[in-house]
Amino acid sequence: LGLLPLGKTQSPESLLDIAARKVAEKWPFQRVEERFERIPEPVQRRIVYWSFPRSEREICMYSSFNTGAEDPAAGPGGAA
Repeated sequence: LGLLPLGKTQSPESLLDIAARKVAEKWPFQRVEERFERIPEPVQRRIVYWSFPRSEREICMYSSFNTGAEDPAAGPGGAA
């Protein structure tokens, strides 16, 4: 029987967090916004929270992702 230390309790995850995490795992937030007309703000916040990567490795991978959309040689207006 795995008992927690005295004074330490573990509460179950809320239904809101479970649902928001499942939505964030399957769909980008932009698609959720487009699909549903009204999303309560607390639900939006939790979906956005769960949409971001959790591990340091994933954060580094996404932060170094380059789409090639920005060209440092291009001047203002997009002309090189």
